[in-house]
Amino acid sequence: MLTGDNPRSALSISSMIGMDYKASLLPADKVSYVDSLSQSGNVAMVGDGINDAPAMKAASIGIAMGGGTDVALETADAAITHNRLVELPAMIELSRATLANIRQNIVLALGLKGVFLVTSLLGITGLWVAVLADSGATALVTLNALRLLKFQPKH
Repeated sequence: MLTGDNPRSALSISSMIGMDYKASLLPADKVSYVDSLSQSGNVAMVGDGINDAPAMKAASIGIAMGGGTDVALETADAAITHNRLVELPAMIELSRATLANIRQNIVLALGLKGVFLVTSLLGITGLWVAVLADSGATALVTLNALRLLKFQPKH
């Protein structure tokens, strides 16, 4: 936890959730800390205020609390709309499922286009079959993406 609050307040909150903390930080201090963590891997920064915005921008991904300042929301890559950090793991799972779905859709669409391009050039299928297959691929990709509406996090 990176906070501009005093160390006693930070200790009180961080001890409730078993988290390390750095207190009395200025925005530049938060950016420096995020930059040092970024050297060893991806870093997500969750914040809600103007003082968090520079560190969110420096992080691999910035996540704003929905009730935060406009600056934090504009800087962030994503936002938690209900102001509950417990939603963060579900948000990460949904993001990963969405990325997997995008990859599936690209492979499906390009694969079908490739198959019907080759078969049309070889004279095995006609142009109209290829056009219908392209429309079918669009429908399949759309239906595959709609599966995300029923996504349930594993937690």
